[in-house]
Amino acid sequence: MYPRFEPDYSPDTETVASLQREQAEGAFFSSLDHDLSVFILRHGQSEGNASNKYQGRLDFPLSARGEEQARAAGEWLTRIKPDFIISSPMLRARRSAEIIAEIAGIEHVELNDILIEVDVGLFSGIDPDTAAQRHPELWSNFYTRSWDAIPDAETSRQMYARAILAWRQIKEIGMRGASRVVCMTHGGLVQWLIKSTLGAHAWLPLLPMSNCGISQYDIELINKGSPTFVAWSMIDFHLPAAPDGVKPVF
Repeated sequence: MYPRFEPDYSPDTETVASLQREQAEGAFFSSLDHDLSVFILRHGQSEGNASNKYQGRLDFPLSARGEEQARAAGEWLTRIKPDFIISSPMLRARRSAEIIAEIAGIEHVELNDILIEVDVGLFSGIDPDTAAQRHPELWSNFYTRSWDAIPDAETSRQMYARAILAWRQIKEIGMRGASRVVCMTHGGLVQWLIKSTLGAHAWLPLLPMSNCGISQYDIELINKGSPTFVAWSMIDFHLPAAPDGVKPVF
């Protein structure tokens, strides 16, 4: 069994409740003084993905195929000349980010625990068939409530709040001068990074994400100090040069 990653943060109930009222839309980015493009990636295929496991906080490394996918992403991203990379510190994401940074010529990858994968609680480390056999009632509820149905899993409220905290970090990176930011994270959080720009608070509908699929959020300054123009120009773009991975398990 791979070790469990324990994050160095624990938002309290009051903070989570407060963050529900925020949305990462135009007004959220009004403090920027230049345009910002954010390229959000799920990590390359991990050993857990390859064996069809629910990984959550278990710290699986990249598989050989995952490294190939990350290299393909790095080659594609060189065209947009990223000037900053922020990543989850979990092995599968950090290694993906390091490969991209090396190819794209970025010297430093900033790690942030806010970007780690959703905690999948009781289902950690097992595959869907095992989950259905061991916990048939939970499995039935899982299809309508996602991780809100699973004991000890991270809730939709916690994930929305964490996504807003991640957007705050990305905005702060932009305020430091970055214009093209790569954010390497996990399938669970990618969904909430997208949902939190729309003000959507429910797990469903799900947005399955490919390994090293690229989603691009463009933030365009109109007038300094005013709400920005924001648009998703890509969601889960699958790189033609990247080898296919397994289908996401949620």
